[in-house]
Amino acid sequence: MAPRVFWPAALVVTAFTVYAIVFRDAAARQAKAVQDHVIGDFGWYYIVLVTLFVVFAIRLGLGRFGGITLGDDGERAEYSLSAWLPMLFAAGMGIGLVFWGVAEPLFHYEDPRPGVGSTPAQRADAAMVQTFLHWGIHPWAIYVVVGLAIAYSNHRKGRPVSIRWSLESLVGDRIRGWRGDVIDVVAVIGTVFGVATSLGLGVLQISAGLNYQGWLHEPGKGLQVVLVVAVTALATISVAVDKGIKLLSQANMGVAAVLLVYVLIAGPTLFIVDALVQNLGQYLQTLPRISLYTGASEGPDGTAWTRQWTVFYWGWWISWAPFVGVFIARISRGRTVREFVAGVLLVPTLLTFVWFAVFGGAGLHREMFGGGGLSGADGPDRDSALFALLHTLPGGSVTAGLAILVIVLFFVTSADSGALVVNMLSSGGNPEPPRWSRAFWTCAQGAVAVALLVASGTGATALTTLQTVAILIALPFSVVMLAMSVALVRTFRLEAP
Repeated sequence: MAPRVFWPAALVVTAFTVYAIVFRDAAARQAKAVQDHVIGDFGWYYIVLVTLFVVFAIRLGLGRFGGITLGDDGERAEYSLSAWLPMLFAAGMGIGLVFWGVAEPLFHYEDPRPGVGSTPAQRADAAMVQTFLHWGIHPWAIYVVVGLAIAYSNHRKGRPVSIRWSLESLVGDRIRGWRGDVIDVVAVIGTVFGVATSLGLGVLQISAGLNYQGWLHEPGKGLQVVLVVAVTALATISVAVDKGIKLLSQANMGVAAVLLVYVLIAGPTLFIVDALVQNLGQYLQTLPRISLYTGASEGPDGTAWTRQWTVFYWGWWISWAPFVGVFIARISRGRTVREFVAGVLLVPTLLTFVWFAVFGGAGLHREMFGGGGLSGADGPDRDSALFALLHTLPGGSVTAGLAILVIVLFFVTSADSGALVVNMLSSGGNPEPPRWSRAFWTCAQGAVAVALLVASGTGATALTTLQTVAILIALPFSVVMLAMSVALVRTFRLEAP
């Protein structure tokens, strides 16, 4: 254990959790007020910053530094592509894709961004392009910045797996002191909050699926607590077993692929494929414009919409950057800079587009040309949108059960990956922390989620407050990311002038 990182992070997490439980209404109001202020005043900053990260990541991948190995010269990659890609994809997006795969395109179709055309076709195209923006190259560029900086300092320079060491070229030995401690504490807090929120998100969707299936009626907090305990137990086993995360990620991607292929075949196949090609073209054509869109030309409605969606997402992805960045750095030894950028930036983005094209496209086709019923006042809530779509296809009960399995697997993967990252950061960067501490952090994440679900009225207020705080952490960490980018380029120039 690194005491100067472990104890401050543990105290902050514990204090906030107790406060959010005991004074949940006040905590929710206060966090919301701060969030509105940050997003309202710094929305332009988030939009410009994340766009710069995209340009920066592409430049690194295509530039003269691309041949640098994240390890010793000539070293082979630690994991094969078939193992590496599923792990980084599952950790980077995971349960969010399952949760929003149907819901987000339908949200944008029902309530489009101001300025979008009014015809169903225009709304549908705009909905998919906007979804591609939020889940495409931009979040993965954020992960490239953090992951590449950490991977270089760890695998090439032999430094511990810690965010602080990626700034060594800027501050020198002072990074060993309180400045480095503060950086790692912020990373631990952001990771714990983010993973605990995902646990709550997954539990809500699993319970909604069980209810929609009719297997359990009106599931309450008791069931949600049982689900958290069960998933935490599976994650504890996975993180304690050698190569457990690798094997689980591969199984996860396999089951998700089966569900994806089934919806593609059983759903409106030709419409999905045609729409994917069309929407991908529209995304590429409008990428510079939509990347820097703030909504100013649409007045208060436009800026409010952008803050609610795009700025919210950019803050959310930045808050997850310590977790995902450390994890993908840990599994990327032996990759070149070019392989790292291509693998992290392009492959998951294309897989994400296919996922949304299949599930979101099937949902939009139902709304536009089918019987509808998936959006609007009479449609399902966001937790049940996936299951409502599956029940419009043959074998809906079976595929809905498969979807629940996919959610559980993504759920477990996020939990054990998050526990491993927190464990490394709080143990001074040890890449192979002991099994007992891995289990401790996994159980701690589950305990936080259980406490919030039990103490809150419905589980939503405390979880929303926790998510809000995780997003607020993105503001100071975005400054750290800027410093990491400068330090990375400086280090690369010393090695490959």
